[in-house]
Amino acid sequence: MTVAKFVTASDAMDSWRDDVLTGKPPTFYRIADSGPLARIEIGPKLITLIGGAPGSGKTAFVMQSVVDALRLNPMLRAVVCNIEMPPEVLFDRQLSRLSGVPLEFIRYRKLNEHHAERIDTALSTIDSFADRLCFVCPPFDLANTAAAATEFTDGHSDGVLLVFDYIQRISPPGEQGDKRGSVDASMNYLRMFSDAGAAVIVVSAVGRQKDSKGRSGYSGDAMNLASFKESGELEFGADDAFILAPSADNSSIKELKHLKARHTEPVDISLWFDGSIQSFEAIEPGTADPHGFSAALAASWGER
Repeated sequence: MTVAKFVTASDAMDSWRDDVLTGKPPTFYRIADSGPLARIEIGPKLITLIGGAPGSGKTAFVMQSVVDALRLNPMLRAVVCNIEMPPEVLFDRQLSRLSGVPLEFIRYRKLNEHHAERIDTALSTIDSFADRLCFVCPPFDLANTAAAATEFTDGHSDGVLLVFDYIQRISPPGEQGDKRGSVDASMNYLRMFSDAGAAVIVVSAVGRQKDSKGRSGYSGDAMNLASFKESGELEFGADDAFILAPSADNSSIKELKHLKARHTEPVDISLWFDGSIQSFEAIEPGTADPHGFSAALAASWGER
């Protein structure tokens, strides 16, 4: 005979009432000092899903978020499982963004004396959190990632951020019937990681969608929750779901479309993407200059 398990509303209310009146607010790991990006909720027991077309910049955006989360949250540790880019390439990009030195100079190792001061400052910034960041080595599966996270965070319970880039190619334990079944199983495991107290960022591929004129592509207007590849458990299991889509009017502007928000109201964010340094900046609503920070950057960086 099955034993019924339940709690009455009156019993649940006692602890809930006390928590509402005297409890602590949720913990969030800021990924920006201020502005629209600072309002994105990434924190313990939350799964944030970020999708985008090939070449949309989703890995650049996620790694910017990870680096800035480590910079702004001194006790946080991050574990990154990236199946496409080795740590050195990811570091190249962040060195470019933090220094303002174009990625071309860093990638092809053409740095000169004009770059030295900015490179040194950026390296010092990276060094300040390097011991709180680790990258998963092959095999790129959930079992190895969980083991790496457990060992890396052993004795450090102040906060952990797990990043999976991208989920369609990171295998869960056991045999699955097809790709969709594999992704569904992966999300079940990620929810367990989240329930255990980790903050989780999941990067997903998206499929082509038809726009209002019947054209197939990656248009931002056509993207929705069904755009995530092997859609189903992905968007169901996520607390927040975003898609990074190109603007129809300007190739340098990306729209971070907030398609699902379990705990808040979804709000889209417009971003200015500087591909030369792999940097995203939020565009404040009503800003006259579409990338209003440009003058400040020009003054601080000087001639590149």
